[in-house]
Amino acid sequence: MVLETAGRHPSRRAVLTLGTGALLAAGGLAAGGKAYASAPGGEAAVSGQLAELERAHAARLGIFARHVITGRTLLYRAEERFPICSVFKTLAAAAVLRDLDQGGEFLAKRIRYTEKYVVDSEYGPVTGKAENLANGMTVAQLCAAAVSESDNAAGNLLLRELGGPTAITRFCRSIGDGITRLDRWEPRLNSAEPWRVTDTTSPRAIGTTYARLILGDVLPDRDRELLTGWLVANTTNTERFRKGLPADWILADKTGGGDQYGVTNDVGVVWPPDRSPIVLSVLSTKSAPAGPRDNLLVQQAAALVAAALT
Repeated sequence: MVLETAGRHPSRRAVLTLGTGALLAAGGLAAGGKAYASAPGGEAAVSGQLAELERAHAARLGIFARHVITGRTLLYRAEERFPICSVFKTLAAAAVLRDLDQGGEFLAKRIRYTEKYVVDSEYGPVTGKAENLANGMTVAQLCAAAVSESDNAAGNLLLRELGGPTAITRFCRSIGDGITRLDRWEPRLNSAEPWRVTDTTSPRAIGTTYARLILGDVLPDRDRELLTGWLVANTTNTERFRKGLPADWILADKTGGGDQYGVTNDVGVVWPPDRSPIVLSVLSTKSAPAGPRDNLLVQQAAALVAAALT
């Protein structure tokens, strides 16, 4: 581990203003710096606590966290690869906004699909509703379902519009992320075998990419506002960041996980009451194919990081 320097649901516009310009003001999230410890021995203490979490949960844990204003950065296995799982859905929505939408016209496009499409995706809480099966959904509705509800069928439908999973890899490369990649569709992308390079990311790579999308200038203000709003409306984080971080912190995050190897992820930007954004990426996996997922591990890791950076 290296520690180095360099309203629950407010309106979308209010959240957007919390971190605008902060990324550039902090000198860029990818930059490194001098070793930092909050107190004598602090770095070793946090490292030991994270290592103990790994032992207690029989897991591999990866963390990238950066206080954007102060530049304080916490790294733990930050360059190692982990399965990306549903964390990709934010990237799919961002790629739609940047590459396909023109003034809202594409977002208004209605996409029709069959029930088999939902069944094959193995998870469709929004796309599987009777009214949506009958009438289809707009691209904007699919983005919201994929990001806020982690709807697999919605994620696949966005990938279909983009030209397939590898469009996410190309999107990441275009914004300076040389690590994150997507190769398969839902639900196969969640298989999470330890040897697999496909459908993976690293804590630093995905954390930096999320920061560029939410705080940087990859997207124009209107699109960044939409994406941030979908993330703030996330319903799947209640047992992860939401439970591990103070209740008055604002979260714009996306979870991910699979039924194999216990993959449990949460990535996003969080705002303490002083409104200074913290980029936070917590990825985890286990060696046993049966898992299980471990929300408590992510909760505890997030709490440790929050204490170390604030």
